[in-house]
Amino acid sequence: MKIGTPKEVFEGERRVAMTPDSALQLQKLGHECLIESGAGAASGFDDASYTAAGVEVVKTAAALWKAADVVAKVRVPDASEMKKLREGQTLISFFSPVADEAKMQAAAKKGATVVAMEMIPRISRAQKMDALSSMANIAGYRAVIEAGNNFGRFFTGQITAAGKVPPAKVLVVGAGVAGLAAIGTSTSLGAITLAFDVRPEVAEQVESMGAEFVYLDFEEEQQDGAATGGYASVSSPEFREAQLAKFRELAPDVDIVITTALIPNREAPEIWTADMVAAMKPGSVIVDLAAEKGGNCKQTVMDQKIVTENGVTIVGYTDFPSRMGTQASTLYSTNIRHLLTDLTPEKDGVINHNMEDDVIRGATIAHASEVTFPPPPPKVAAIAAAPKKPAAKELTAEEKRAAELAAFKAQTKNQVTLLAVGGALLLAVGLVAPASFMQHFIVFVLSVFIGFQVIWGVAHSLHTPLMAITNAISSIIILGALMQIGSGSGLVVVLAALSVFMCGINIFGGFLVTRRMLAMFQKS
Repeated sequence: MKIGTPKEVFEGERRVAMTPDSALQLQKLGHECLIESGAGAASGFDDASYTAAGVEVVKTAAALWKAADVVAKVRVPDASEMKKLREGQTLISFFSPVADEAKMQAAAKKGATVVAMEMIPRISRAQKMDALSSMANIAGYRAVIEAGNNFGRFFTGQITAAGKVPPAKVLVVGAGVAGLAAIGTSTSLGAITLAFDVRPEVAEQVESMGAEFVYLDFEEEQQDGAATGGYASVSSPEFREAQLAKFRELAPDVDIVITTALIPNREAPEIWTADMVAAMKPGSVIVDLAAEKGGNCKQTVMDQKIVTENGVTIVGYTDFPSRMGTQASTLYSTNIRHLLTDLTPEKDGVINHNMEDDVIRGATIAHASEVTFPPPPPKVAAIAAAPKKPAAKELTAEEKRAAELAAFKAQTKNQVTLLAVGGALLLAVGLVAPASFMQHFIVFVLSVFIGFQVIWGVAHSLHTPLMAITNAISSIIILGALMQIGSGSGLVVVLAALSVFMCGINIFGGFLVTRRMLAMFQKS
């Protein structure tokens, strides 16, 4: 089939749904690739690069829509593009089925198939097609860059001849894909980074990236993310009040706030209120990634940057991925390519729109002249609940002492048995072996026993440094080489010198590896 990508008609949009690299992969699936002339120019992909990749460059959008069996684009199609959509054609793009219900109905009426990229189910198998996550990753990174562009100081702290510069303090609200990208970028730039999320289970992810997780003195049972499409669930009014109180406490101290709380097809919740903005220092920056849905800060103006009366800059841009057109196009076109790989299972250039597939069904909002939105929940294999074990009987103090005594006696019996068997074996060997052998053999057996006891009591994570230090200590055999290096025989001197060299490497290397390994377990 022919896969076509038109030039985006949305003003200022720099992304393109097909790159030369993704076109090469699509051709391996048996498809032909078309692109409108100039479609990739804003992202750094000229027509010549597409031609070199075997893509047919079409002069006009009308000609492309007419020739393509599948149209892949980025933004929601406008009215003029909807008119070009025809029966039997497949459209793959962001679509906003809730906000654009009329367009969805029109597509179904025409007999076209529409796959909405934001409707890709958030399940493990579909991660490679998850365009929302791809774009959120870029948005989180770009939010920090925009914040730095509007912030009047360094991110990292510095001590210079001209004075000391304190590090910036950044608060990231929401630790989803965009939030984690912002956290990683902020910490890499040297800022003191704080992060908050209504899901306390993400605290480990936040802390592993070098940021500090903001905890609330409030306990509330949260829904599993799998049950809410991978997003945070709605919190209770009491939890929200505790959250706002914590933010009011942090507002005077932070320099940059990046808010990422947004769930598709819902209005953005207000989490940074006017009094928090008023409490911030002059020169502070707020980057609101939810501006498109009303903003997490209600003072945010969509697609604009404003400065409040107290000197706080609020950035409400909605085109963060588009501002990094080349990177965004590369990731988005890869998402499209993976989706088309699933739609072309035989790699024969024939689209098989399997509505029994969870991913394809979940993302399809119009098919076979019917509206198929909203989709059913993904089929998740039911796991039978394990039968509950009967509650353990509470033991009395005397029963506990009796159980401990019985366990001690059993352990002692095992040890005595092992010692008896070991002694019998040594006696048997001693009856037939010479006395000189037995001296060395007994030392060997004791060494093995002591070594086993030492290793058995060490945590698994410390085995590598223990082995390294043991290796270094065992190189005490260097003493023998040093004693022989003064020999009158030239061959003995050479061998002794080589022994000293190799043992020296073992000693210094062992201690060095041990030092580096142990440093991994030390807190800075």
